[in-house]
Amino acid sequence: MAGVALITGSGRGIGAATAILAAKRGYAVCVNYLKNAERAEAVVAEIRAGGGKAILVKADTANENEVVRLFERVDAELGPLTALVNNAGVVDVPARLDEMSFERLSRMFAINVLGSMLCAREAVRRMSMRHGGWPWSAAGGHQGGAIVNLSSAAARLGAAGQYIDYAAAKGAIDSFTLGLAREVAGEGIRVNAVRPGIIETAIHASGGQPDRAAQMAPQVPLRRAGSAAEAAQAILWLLSEASSYTTGAVIDVTGGR
Repeated sequence: MAGVALITGSGRGIGAATAILAAKRGYAVCVNYLKNAERAEAVVAEIRAGGGKAILVKADTANENEVVRLFERVDAELGPLTALVNNAGVVDVPARLDEMSFERLSRMFAINVLGSMLCAREAVRRMSMRHGGWPWSAAGGHQGGAIVNLSSAAARLGAAGQYIDYAAAKGAIDSFTLGLAREVAGEGIRVNAVRPGIIETAIHASGGQPDRAAQMAPQVPLRRAGSAAEAAQAILWLLSEASSYTTGAVIDVTGGR
């Protein structure tokens, strides 16, 4: 077995594609979701039908207590964590900053930034080979691992007039990735990020633009939207030993945009 992978927000889109591919590569997978149990259950069913091992855990990654319980479930049911993909995230309807409420801004950063940091904290506590680290005593713990954060091309494009709050949150993820990578590089943990561009997933509909990928495709140098499976390939490479000398990197999966 390749190890144990927790992929947040893996009931749909890039997260689901990553969970399915991780299982095919030999990982035991924790599929995490918050709202759509039916979709998440379908991901687990597909993994198990292919001979893989998966558990399903509902948890809000912006809630510290739920994050702690999520990781405890992984500890108990799958064993020592070796891979974390911080995929859970939200976008909102297009708006200018002067139209955005405090509630919207708080939600954007709570889920996209604080949630990723909380999950990474719990992962580091389990993976780090630093002496005197988190006293997690399960056999095989503290053997290192890999973390991949999901950023976005919006982090460097700014998303003016659409969702600069989302872009700013993903910019924070880029900075967090670099800082954490350097902080834990000597402890057996690699930390990288994938920055998707226009990807054909349901997140556009959640932002009130279900046809956004098709509409934006002509602006992409490759003249098409990407797929969740293409983003998943980059994520799995960063989790694998094939990228053993890569940490603190942010990989664009943007079709050249």
